[in-house]
Amino acid sequence: MSKSFTTSPHMDQALSGFGAGMVSTLLLHPLDLIKIRFQVDTAKRSEKRPLMGGTIKAFKSILANEGFTRGLYRGVGPNMAGATASWGLYFWWYSQIKQSFRNSDEQMLAAWQHLAASAAAGAATAVMTNPLWVVKTRMCTTTHDSPDSYRGLIDGLRRLAAEEGLRGLYRGLVPGLLGVSHGAIQFMAYEEMKKSRNQWRHGQGITPSSETNARLTTTEYLVMAASSKVTATIMTYPYQVLRSRLQNRETKDSYKGLVDCVIRIYRAEGYGGFYKGLAPNIIRVLPGTCITFLVYENMSQWFKNHAR
Repeated sequence: MSKSFTTSPHMDQALSGFGAGMVSTLLLHPLDLIKIRFQVDTAKRSEKRPLMGGTIKAFKSILANEGFTRGLYRGVGPNMAGATASWGLYFWWYSQIKQSFRNSDEQMLAAWQHLAASAAAGAATAVMTNPLWVVKTRMCTTTHDSPDSYRGLIDGLRRLAAEEGLRGLYRGLVPGLLGVSHGAIQFMAYEEMKKSRNQWRHGQGITPSSETNARLTTTEYLVMAASSKVTATIMTYPYQVLRSRLQNRETKDSYKGLVDCVIRIYRAEGYGGFYKGLAPNIIRVLPGTCITFLVYENMSQWFKNHAR
């Protein structure tokens, strides 16, 4: 077993993911809120608008009508809880599963192993954190003054469990599990880019080829993180719209299930309906992913440097 700063290398990875999720979520929550409000909008868009025009207009409108804290940061509690728990649990599972594939700490994993580890870690994390995302969606799609709206994370979880039971807590889980493909594609691409770059640097006599010992530059991490995230986002985005529609309090009873949701969105809104909110999501993805991976990689490296 490799040396670690805490009780195990897997715990180091979990703490790195926890810190990364907390920082990126706190900074970029307003774009998450705008994205979700676009996703649950069931109206068919009658005219084309500039890619960023709707996002900027929504930002200004929410700030003017609802305020900064109660408006742009409504739902930040469950979002912080969900993001930090998700990243922490994800990296803990991901580290554990990758280690199970290795015969030694120096062994380089194949692309399919990164894909399998990411998919398994994502599925486990989705099941454990789904109730937090339901509360987040419900809060982000209502205002602070909306009748019967959730006051916060604890109030939301309590009422959700009491009023809708287990079914309510796990609304949107199926598309959430389908969304595991997002993380799987992202991390496979990220790990393969890191591995390829490390092998090239090793060939140039710059750094070791070991996955555990190599250290890339900040710019290299940023480019790889952003590229892998954008690729995965564009390929898998519709699952986010489906999950938001099924979790939203106003639209949850409009659909009989996942298949019905897909059919009705297509009939009423066309293919564009599956990509509502993509603009603020992409705008959030670029800085969010860069922040997340920079914090994660730097915390991981710090833990390695101070391992006992």
